[in-house]
Amino acid sequence: MRDESLKFLETLINTPSPSGHEARGQRVWLEYVREFADETFTDAYGNAVALLNKGGTPRLMLAGHADEIAMTVNYVDDNGFLYVRKVGGVDPAITKAQRVTIHAKDGPVKGVVGNVAPHLMKLEKERKVPEMHDLFIDIGVSSRKEAEKLVAIGDPITLNDPFELLRNDLAVARAFDNRIGTFAVAEALRLLAKSRHRLKAEVCAVSNIMEEVGLFGARQIAYALKPDAALVVDVTHATDYPTVNKAMHGDIKLGKGPTLTRGGPNHPAMVERLKDVAKKEEIPLQFEATSNTSGTDTDAIFWTRGGIPSALISLPNRYMHSPVEVVSLKDLAQIPQLMAAFALSLKREEQFKVKI
Repeated sequence: MRDESLKFLETLINTPSPSGHEARGQRVWLEYVREFADETFTDAYGNAVALLNKGGTPRLMLAGHADEIAMTVNYVDDNGFLYVRKVGGVDPAITKAQRVTIHAKDGPVKGVVGNVAPHLMKLEKERKVPEMHDLFIDIGVSSRKEAEKLVAIGDPITLNDPFELLRNDLAVARAFDNRIGTFAVAEALRLLAKSRHRLKAEVCAVSNIMEEVGLFGARQIAYALKPDAALVVDVTHATDYPTVNKAMHGDIKLGKGPTLTRGGPNHPAMVERLKDVAKKEEIPLQFEATSNTSGTDTDAIFWTRGGIPSALISLPNRYMHSPVEVVSLKDLAQIPQLMAAFALSLKREEQFKVKI
């Protein structure tokens, strides 16, 4: 991965972007893509779009979601401790004893999620698995009045776990889900800008909002853009570590390439084209199956406006929805290459339809 792209990825990952509060991350994304786009814009709720080859046909949407799972301030007790609600799929069991930042109106407020020491729990016969309403945050104050000078109900909260390189092209961070998607569509746009003389399609690179809480941003922007086809990028569960049942969850490995999903909302003709393009470009692929929906923005896009042909490309991710998500940068770099090659393969006015 080139140095500039790696720096962009690191900045994107480290910029807090909780669901419903994505503006800071969107600014980072727009600043990067403007160099490669003919036009950029945002909508009422903060979905961000970068256009290339405006007026081309078909119109191809490349989409990744900008938001990350988080928490929000729900209650402040008399002693100034904060109680929280989850925003997206937060696991309370791994959130205890973490350092956090509350993103308040007047600036970030540091805090820690409290954890009772094991010494004080010796008399308890069985340890309880915590629920969200059991978690409390200590921000170093001693009263509700003092706390309310710093934070307000509804302020978003993120964990403090920055991007780091491990080894062997592996990286760790919170919230690779799904800034890797917005990174990939931005990089695809960069690659396509170099080859725009060959590009027949109009390309709409999208960094959409609020996937983690209901696939809302993808639904909004797909309806507005009315693309002829859409490629969605998200993470998927790597299953190459202990205790994961491959018979239940498939066999997906880090370092063996991105995955394509077959079934559900994934248009079979688009999946076949992606396979052909990957073979031509010598991009390794892994495959997943779904019997109904994918749990990604693909689900929202493919049923919009009577049905937008869509396909999901995923990055294998260990330990998803945790502060220590691990991905392969080699796998990640192959996704924009695949999307760019797919876009360049499109013929003028080409449509994807199931043959009957």
